[in-house]
Amino acid sequence: MKRPIAAAVLVACAVSAAFAAPTAGPAAGRPIVFDDLFAMKRIGGFEISPDGKWIAFELTSFDKAENSSNMDIWLVPVRGGDAAPFVQGAGRDASPQWSPDGKRLAFISDREGSSQIWAIPLDGGEAARITNVPSEISTFRWSPDGRTIAFTSGVYPDCPDMDCNAKRIEEKGSSKVKAQLFDHLLYRHWNAWRDGKWEHLFLTDADGSYLAEVTKGRTDVPPIALGGDRDIDFSPDGGELCFVMNPDEFVATSTNNDLWVMSLPGGAPRNITASSRANDNNPRYSPDGRYIAYRAMMRPGFEADRVRLMLYDRKTGAAANLTENFDYSVDAVSWSPDSKRLYFTVEDRGRSSIGVVSTNGGDARLIVRGGYDQAVQAAPDGKTLVFKRQSAAHPVDLWSAAAKGGSEKRLTGVNASALAGIEMNQIEEFVFVGALGDEVQGFVLKPPGFDPSKKYPLVLLVHGGPQGAFGDDFHYRWNWQMFASPGYVAATVNFHGSTGFGQAFTDEISGDWGGAPFEDVMKGLDYLKTLPYVDATRMAAAGASYGGYMIDWILGHTDGVFRCLVSHSGTYNLESMYGATEELWFPEWEFKGTPWDNPALYEKWSPHRYAGSFKTPTLVIHGANDFRVPVTESMQLFTALQRRGVPSKFLYFPDETHFVAKPQNAELWWKTVHEWIAEYLK
Repeated sequence: MKRPIAAAVLVACAVSAAFAAPTAGPAAGRPIVFDDLFAMKRIGGFEISPDGKWIAFELTSFDKAENSSNMDIWLVPVRGGDAAPFVQGAGRDASPQWSPDGKRLAFISDREGSSQIWAIPLDGGEAARITNVPSEISTFRWSPDGRTIAFTSGVYPDCPDMDCNAKRIEEKGSSKVKAQLFDHLLYRHWNAWRDGKWEHLFLTDADGSYLAEVTKGRTDVPPIALGGDRDIDFSPDGGELCFVMNPDEFVATSTNNDLWVMSLPGGAPRNITASSRANDNNPRYSPDGRYIAYRAMMRPGFEADRVRLMLYDRKTGAAANLTENFDYSVDAVSWSPDSKRLYFTVEDRGRSSIGVVSTNGGDARLIVRGGYDQAVQAAPDGKTLVFKRQSAAHPVDLWSAAAKGGSEKRLTGVNASALAGIEMNQIEEFVFVGALGDEVQGFVLKPPGFDPSKKYPLVLLVHGGPQGAFGDDFHYRWNWQMFASPGYVAATVNFHGSTGFGQAFTDEISGDWGGAPFEDVMKGLDYLKTLPYVDATRMAAAGASYGGYMIDWILGHTDGVFRCLVSHSGTYNLESMYGATEELWFPEWEFKGTPWDNPALYEKWSPHRYAGSFKTPTLVIHGANDFRVPVTESMQLFTALQRRGVPSKFLYFPDETHFVAKPQNAELWWKTVHEWIAEYLK
């Protein structure tokens, strides 16, 4: 729910020390540099062992010299203690999952080329491969009775068996003809071409001796987008499987992900959420087998609708909405062992909080707040929650808390040595009256070695989404500390459309991309200019994706406010963007139809129509394999800047996507951005 405030109220407040993640290193130290950022290990997915003693978690490290990364699986006691590597090797060992008896740990590994399922004994011994299919395995789930493994893999839908798939893959790999003939949308997605394959669901046994293909034809399991962190689950007795699939033929405009259940062995899949045309995902069977909890949106075609927590009763077939009066979008979900409660995480005003709701519904509440906590899991003892915590001054570690809240304890310190000696400040929150008279929140970060008697240049960061937010997290790409380290104040505004401030606030941006959000950004900037340590004559702004769109919009609607701008993967021409992007439900919702049905809205909010007013020096950045915002958007922007005679540069990555991920490319990204901003602010 939006909370209006009096127009005169402008509040700046530091993050509460009671909830802040531990600071990195001593109070005074050196500024962070790129090599520090990529020396930090990154914790990914994790799972608690059935006996509640161990946590298996993904840990990724980077090698700048080799321009590569490596993911291993580590173990740490749930009670806390030293973390240690358990599954190591070249390449990627991911998705740790315990066998039901806790004696083995299964995982997906590409150690022999193709990504397959492997398992290793907990008490010692070598890892053994379970599956041997010709295509890459994407996700898997082990049934609670230990007999069955469900997995997904990309296959050719017209192939009757894996021998056919193996032959097709071999022929395609050896052919000198790389052309593709498409007859449907989507033909590419995010950063990959469809290549004629669809993700199908398979069943095998614990030693991989048999194989059954559950789904057929042009359908994907899990769905291509808008799924949950786990879209396959088994009932506790292993007799039923639930999975998520979009049944629509034209998925480019559909968010109709549904839950399907099938009896094992050999039952026919049945859609249990067919009455909803909106997005349903993330099924979780209750430990007693009575219910399936899942996440649901209500508005078809809208990917940023509020996510409710639903409860499907397997006896009656009825579904209950547990969080209808709880104005937060539910993210990660975990059952209590007694099947009476569900724990979840939500975005919460630039942070991420942990909540709980009973199976009766209507009593959802937040029990751990103030930090940036994600991926909560309830331990088998019913008394402990495990989750990932981070802050703008500390990368992700695993933490635990009491199931009732409180007793928070850090379990890992995987970056203790990398953080030693680096000075990183906590971000501070401010609020102001923005567009529509609403309260709008922002964050500001002071540079290392901050001297309150001095004035510092300001770098304003604009988040993407647009239904997203910048918050108190350790973003590994748009990292708060890296922007502040050269001696700048870094700041952001969570404008109308941002998530974590109630659904009404999120809804405001649709159909109004350059309206209220732009007003919020400029009013937030007016507030920031009043801070005694900000030099209002030396300001820059940078953004990516929708943030890049806002930079492009700022280009045509300001003159002299910013000394320079950085536009990364920004949408520049809304009509050309529509014709080249992939998930068409997004622009059709945001601009209320197609460009031919509603041209006025596309024209109204398209930055390219204001190119005649471009004056501010701009660095343009894009990756060739970005299919969400195709690279031609930045090419058009750069052409306009050059023809206008505006100082500009175009940093083009032929081997990157919407994100710059390879270590040496990321180093060049930061070097170029820092040099560009310094040229105008130093």
